[in-house]
Amino acid sequence: MNKKNVYFTTLGCSKNDVDTDTMRTILEDKNYRSVYQPDQADIIVVNTCGFIDAAKEESIGEILEMADYKADSEKKLLVSGCLAQRYAKELLEEIPEIDGIIGTGQIKNIEAYIEQIDRGDRISETGNINATYEEGLYKKDVSKTEYVKIGEGCNNFCSYCIIPKLRGKNRSRKIEDIYNEVSYLVSKGAREIILIAQNTTDYGIDNYKDYSLARLLNKLEEIEDLKWIRVLYLYPDNFTDDLIEAFKNNKKLVPYVDIPLQHINDSVLKNMNRSTDKATIIKLIEKLRREVPNIVIRSTFIVGFPQESEEDFLELVDFLKEVRLDKVGVFEYSHEEGTKAYDMDGQIPDEIKAKRKSYIMEVQEEISNANMEKYLNKTYEMLVEEIYDDLLVGRTIIDSPEIDGVSLVYGPFDKAYQLGDFIDIKIIDHLEHDLIGEIYEPSK
Repeated sequence: MNKKNVYFTTLGCSKNDVDTDTMRTILEDKNYRSVYQPDQADIIVVNTCGFIDAAKEESIGEILEMADYKADSEKKLLVSGCLAQRYAKELLEEIPEIDGIIGTGQIKNIEAYIEQIDRGDRISETGNINATYEEGLYKKDVSKTEYVKIGEGCNNFCSYCIIPKLRGKNRSRKIEDIYNEVSYLVSKGAREIILIAQNTTDYGIDNYKDYSLARLLNKLEEIEDLKWIRVLYLYPDNFTDDLIEAFKNNKKLVPYVDIPLQHINDSVLKNMNRSTDKATIIKLIEKLRREVPNIVIRSTFIVGFPQESEEDFLELVDFLKEVRLDKVGVFEYSHEEGTKAYDMDGQIPDEIKAKRKSYIMEVQEEISNANMEKYLNKTYEMLVEEIYDDLLVGRTIIDSPEIDGVSLVYGPFDKAYQLGDFIDIKIIDHLEHDLIGEIYEPSK
C-alpha cells in the first residue's frame, strides 16, 4: 500500500498545536506521510478553534479554503477540534465538502476515521470528551521550543466560557509521564519547554488530591540539558505558596507568569463565576513582585461583559494604571450560546465593547512603553530563532512566543550563529513591544 499524504492546518491556541502533533504522530507511525502544502495532500485535516466569534469565523474560513482543494480531486477533508465538537451537525449540513467530523475526545482514533471516509462514509464522531490523554506519542520533528500539555479539560465553568462542554472535566497527566515526554524532547534538541493546560494551577488536584504544579516543576528541573521552563494559563485562585517558591528558587523556571484575570471589579468577577476577587488578585500580584523581584506578569481581560457598567470598566482602567502589568491582552466579550452569560440581562452593545477595548489598549500602550525602559542596560540570554545577514531575532525570558514581543540584535557579527543558540545580549533600546540589544561580551 502506498503511503498517503496528510496535511494539517491548525487554528487557535497552543493546546490545539499539541493535538495536531498528536494526530500527526499517530498517522506517521502508520502508513501516512506528512506534507506541508494542501495541494500535495490526499487527506486534509483542519483542526479548529471554537472559543469565541472571531475564532469561529477564522476556522470556518479555513475549512472553506481547504474545501476548494477538493475540486476535481479525490482529496478527503476531515475537521477536528473545538468547532467540530461544538457544531458537528451544522458543519456537515452547511459544508458538503466535509467528509468527516471528529471531536476533541476522538483524536486518538483518527486513523480509523480516515479509513472510513476513504471507503466513502461520511462520519461524525464527537463523544467521549473526557477521554484519557494518549501517552507515549512523541513527535519526531522537535523544535528548540516545545509545548507540553500537562492536563486537559477544566472544572471552572466560567459563565462566558464553553470550554468545559467541549474539552470535558480537568484531567491531569501523571508527573512521570510528563517527565518522560520532556526528557525525550530535550534529548532531541528542545531547550525551552512551555507547559500548558486550560488551567495549569489546577494541575494534580485530581490525581494527587493536591495542587501539584510546583512538584512537577521541581521534578522537571532535574533534566540536565533543559534550559528554560515556561508556564502559561496560571489561574489566580490556586496559585499556591509552593508555586511562588518554585518561581523564586527553580533555576530553570523563567520568572514569567501568564495569569488570566479577566476583570478586577468584584461584581463582574462574580457574574463571570470567577473564584477570586479584587483584594485576592492584588495580594497575589504584590506577593509575586515581593518574592520574585524580576517577575514578568502577563494577563488578559474581557471588556463589555453583561452588566459591566461604565464605573466597573473605569475601575479596571484604574487598576491597570496602578498595577502596571508588564503585558496585557484585551478581548471584547463574545456572546456564546451554551454559556450561562448568554442569557444574562444587560448585554452590552458591540460599539461600546469596541470602544472600551480600544481605550484600554491605549492606556496599556503607554504603560507598556514605560515598562520597557526598565530593561535598558540590563543583560539577558536570548534564544536565537531567526538569522539574517546582519540581524538576529529571538526571545529572552520576558517574552513568550507568538503572544509577546521579540528581541532584535543587529550586526555585523564576528562569528556565525545557529538557530537555537543562547547568546548574551545587552539591551540598548526598545520599540513598543520589542527589545533591541547588542552582543554582550564582558571582556570588552
